[in-house]
This record gives sequence, C-alpha cells and structure tokens, in this order.
Amino acid sequence: MNENKAEKTITLGMGCYWSPEALFGAVPGVIRTRVGFAGGTTAEPSYRSMGDHTETVELQFDAALVSYDELLELFWNNHNPYNINGYKDRQYQSLLLYRDDEQAEAFRRIKSRMEETKGILDTELSPFNAFYPAESRHQKYYLKRFPDAVEKLMSLYLSEEELERSTLAARLNGVAKGFLNLERLQNEMKGWPVAEDELKKILSLIRQIRW
Repeated sequence: MNENKAEKTITLGMGCYWSPEALFGAVPGVIRTRVGFAGGTTAEPSYRSMGDHTETVELQFDAALVSYDELLELFWNNHNPYNINGYKDRQYQSLLLYRDDEQAEAFRRIKSRMEETKGILDTELSPFNAFYPAESRHQKYYLKRFPDAVEKLMSLYLSEEELERSTLAARLNGVAKGFLNLERLQNEMKGWPVAEDELKKILSLIRQIRW
C-alpha cells in the first residue's frame, strides 16, 4: 500500500508487544506495524537489556480509513491499563507516546471519554522521543511461527525486513493469531492499490499457505 498524506504514526505500549502487533495488524487502514522499545532514556535498548524503556508497537495508518478513536478503543479494550498495587514495571507499562499537539489532544480526549465508563486509567501519556525496533525474531511473531507462510511470502519480497514492513505481513500476523480470517482479508485486498495480475498472484499464494 502506498504512502499518502493521511498517513499517521502512533506508538503505544500495552504489555507484551507480540499480541498487540497482531491485533492492530488485522485492522483495515493500518498500513504497517513493528515492535520495539520506547518511552525511556537507555541508549540502544534490546530485548535482553531494555533499561527503562517499554515494549511498544508502532503503527502507521491511513487516517482516512481508521481513526484515532477506533485505534484507541481497541487499545484500552484489549489490555489492563490499571496499575494495581504498583505491579507494572516499565517493560509492560500502559503507554501512549504523542508526536505532536494534535495527537496529544486526541489521546487526552479519548482517554477522558473512556474513563467515563472504565474509571481512572493509569495509562501514561508522554511525548515521543525515539523508537528502537526490536530484533527481527520479535517482528510478526505469530506469523513466523508458521514456517510455510514465511517461505511462501519470501517469494514476494527482496528481504525479511521488507516482508516485516509490508501490509500483507501485518494482516497475516493477525490471521496467525486469530484476530482476522482469510476470507475477510481477501475481500479487503480486492480494494488495495495493486495491479490485477499481481493481486491474483498474491491471493493464490496465501491460499496455499499451510496454517
């Protein structure tokens, strides 16, 4: 899917980042996803040494197709945002990082509305500083549990990194986790900006994957 003027990026933390990446990857309008570390000050964090950073998911999405409200409702309805007795450490912090005043206002507005029914949410809202991608083995974690899927998909991409950054991999990661079924995905793909012959090739390939 091509970049466009409506493309936005948000970074959020909601516990272990594997499942949230699959959850948001299944959403029409989300263009690409990746997992990593953000929100802290430690230089060059990694999974084994993340310091004061939080496990986060970075989403790039088409704001003409999916809104902040829709994404943040998914965010707050799919993790525990309450810091009961101080049990959450920085690794699994409920976290939203805003990139500009527009995002800060949207995050605060939606948080306030959600608190009307959920009570006070302990989600931290902070300015975005940097995002450090996690190691490749953590990207599209559930999709990579199906070697046949990865092998077939690699016929479409020049590198594993290109695969990981694709919209198709984001959706299929959602399929692998059970957040999306193949029929819905195939119907969505008919509206993607892909040449007809190329689309037929991709659809044929994903139908052959052994899940």
